[in-house]
Amino acid sequence: MRWSVVLAQPVPMKCVIVFYPHTSNWDFPIGLAAKFSVGIHFRFVAKDSLFASPLGRLFRRWGGIPVNRRASTGFVGQMRDALAAHEDFRLVIAPEGTRARTDHWKSGFWHLARSAGVPIGLGFIDYAKREVGIGAWIDATDDAAGDLARIAAFYDGRVAARPALAGPIRFRPDDPRLPR
Repeated sequence: MRWSVVLAQPVPMKCVIVFYPHTSNWDFPIGLAAKFSVGIHFRFVAKDSLFASPLGRLFRRWGGIPVNRRASTGFVGQMRDALAAHEDFRLVIAPEGTRARTDHWKSGFWHLARSAGVPIGLGFIDYAKREVGIGAWIDATDDAAGDLARIAAFYDGRVAARPALAGPIRFRPDDPRLPR
């Protein structure tokens, strides 16, 4: 497909990977092809309605984990428990939670990485360079704003399939779960 796969080493056995920008249906098959090409089992979060389709069993087999985005279900706690219970658990999350433009990222990935004590992988897709992968690893600190600044610096210049739909890298300003 003429895409290059980037994979910052070493790849930890347990981690949370953010995937940004996610603006097109093509992001999934390109990301899946990258996953298969590197031979590492990455799990991924997707909306639960996808798993109700005829492809649901296949998505689960490929590492898919359904999430109900319509209600608070304790998903971060469930994933923290899964990270603790498995020797190998690499979880990919699109922090915007959708392909549509949003005005903020969901903070669950950051809370999960902090509470589980695992690194955050900076996963990306860049249509201008035709690259996909994980470009860097960072540790979550108690400084959400500082962490997001480092994350935003990494993603600066990455080009989405539909750039107008790539939202800003920031958490919801009134998120009560963020440290003040």
